[in-house]
Amino acid sequence: MTDSSFDGMREQFGIGFRLYFRNKMGMFYGYLFPAIFLLAFRVLYRYEPIPMARHMGQLLTVTILGGTCLGMPTTMVSERERGVWRRYRLTPASMSSLVTSAVVVRYFIAITAGLLQLALALCIGMPLPKHPLELWLAFTFVAFAFLGLGLVIAAMADNVPTVQALGQCIFLPMLIIGGVAVPLESLPDWAQHVSAFFPGRYAVACLQACINGIGTGASGFDFLALVLIGLAGFVSGAWMFRWDAQQRFASRGKGWLTVVIASWVAVGVMAEVRGGISSSPPAQPRPARIAAPASVPLMAAPAAAPAETAKSESAPVVPAPHGTDQDALHQSKTWQEVTIAEINHNVDFRKLPPDGDVVTPIARPGLDAPPEMQEQLNALAVALQDWPPGTVEDPVQRVRNLMYVAAVPDVLEMEILESYVPLLVFDRVKQDIPKEDLIRILFWIAAHPSDGDDSAARQVEDLGLGKAPADLADVRERVTLYSLKLLGRLIGKIQEK
Repeated sequence: MTDSSFDGMREQFGIGFRLYFRNKMGMFYGYLFPAIFLLAFRVLYRYEPIPMARHMGQLLTVTILGGTCLGMPTTMVSERERGVWRRYRLTPASMSSLVTSAVVVRYFIAITAGLLQLALALCIGMPLPKHPLELWLAFTFVAFAFLGLGLVIAAMADNVPTVQALGQCIFLPMLIIGGVAVPLESLPDWAQHVSAFFPGRYAVACLQACINGIGTGASGFDFLALVLIGLAGFVSGAWMFRWDAQQRFASRGKGWLTVVIASWVAVGVMAEVRGGISSSPPAQPRPARIAAPASVPLMAAPAAAPAETAKSESAPVVPAPHGTDQDALHQSKTWQEVTIAEINHNVDFRKLPPDGDVVTPIARPGLDAPPEMQEQLNALAVALQDWPPGTVEDPVQRVRNLMYVAAVPDVLEMEILESYVPLLVFDRVKQDIPKEDLIRILFWIAAHPSDGDDSAARQVEDLGLGKAPADLADVRERVTLYSLKLLGRLIGKIQEK
């Protein structure tokens, strides 16, 4: 590169910065837009013990997306409409040097926006990233991929409103089903497969690995996907570049868009071939709210023959009273009268939400909790032994109270923690109540979700698990579902995997 070319790029670099900070819409997408997402995530995940640590990869991806796929093309198209790029064409500088300087300007803006995002997260309690230098490297790869997409959008858009429309066509699907705003493990199986064709998935993965994971060591495919998508974007954007607003996109070489689309498809196909797309069992629809005994989930399932059930080796024998007919199996008057036959007649355990679902999650046996949560879980296990609602005399109320401890974090969406608390609660009730009695009590609680005293739900806050919502309907629903999940384990209907 000659000295004159270098001087021209340097001058263009300075002009680009000055023009950017005069563009209010570009400033909004570059700095304010990511800060709004940070605030939204903080409110959404306010009960997590370590603020933002699990979501910083998502937030940094939003920062880069906002600046490169919305902010940069908005600025470039606005300048093209005002004739700025037409005047650039009269200078000795080449198109490549002018576009390169614009991209470098945007990269530095993205870096400063990312640093601002990190600083705000640190101010609300997030620890420092585990791999800061690798985080910068991952950030650069992500920025490269999305800067290429930003050039394509700038080349396609004939005016600023078109930029907003095209940008949102990429931005919103990436947020919702691309693994950016919604964690992959919360998406249904079909959406996890679709996300493999979006660059946002790979952006979040490599960034998050540097925040609280093992760094870039396991992100080879993520980097490859970002490079392929970025290269396709840069090549296509360069060939479709326009100097003048009078040049319409319809008259340019639209065939280059197939290169961009092909790169996304190629990445998705490679990811599918590699396997491991789904990160959790398919999420099930949220169960209907349970308001009365007749609506116990999973009622009226086909029942096994009572005599057969009574002989099952996987459950204690709780014989049905003499003279009981099939129609009366679900009409026990007290919890002591509940039988295995009655349970099988009324409950279809196959319809319970999976343990990996977003509703009533339960961690797999033997899966250790993250180190930063283990101390809190140990303290909770000790506190549960002497928690007053868990020591009341009535055994039904005692078990119901302990089930509130599992239910409240689930309703409050205390991610990760909510899946380990039920294990502590299950251990606690199994220690305290004989197995045969516990089987009857759990079914009784599930069949009578509105009975008993619910004041214990308000006292869960004393255990450091958050404040129960004012409306306890969802909490009672979760108590019912967790009771049935433990019941299924006790009688051998649910096998822990």
